[in-house]
Amino acid sequence: MINARAIEKIDQHVKDAVAKGACVIVGGKRLAELGPNYFAPTVLTGVAATMACCREETFGPVVPITRFEAEDDVIAAANDTPFGLAAYFYSTDLRRVWRVAAALESGIVGINEGALAAEAAPFGGVKESGYGREGSVHGLDDYLHLKYVCQGQLG
Repeated sequence: MINARAIEKIDQHVKDAVAKGACVIVGGKRLAELGPNYFAPTVLTGVAATMACCREETFGPVVPITRFEAEDDVIAAANDTPFGLAAYFYSTDLRRVWRVAAALESGIVGINEGALAAEAAPFGGVKESGYGREGSVHGLDDYLHLKYVCQGQLG
């Protein structure tokens, strides 16, 4: 991670989740033997909406897993946050893929894919995760002004 503060935030998110009933399946700890800014890739199960890892942007190698019964419930839970940088989900149902991707309030959606950043793709979030986009032709949009000019007949 970039600095000690980032590692501390990840560590606090994991500890908060465990204290509130989540289980660490893998990882869950700092990797001091690699250096001061390393944290093990972590998978948490039994995660609830009240946990910090669901209420704040962790920006670290933590995957909080929650179970759901209905598609509408998981969309509502995913959107129940002031943040919206990226969302990820897995499905083989093409109708569900498009329906859920459209319903998620995030700037980026990864479907069956975790590594979705590319220099030619627009990067950016919604809500408190940012405004505008970086990269691609859309990265220039915030620096341009669109002007509509309508001219009738001259004479």
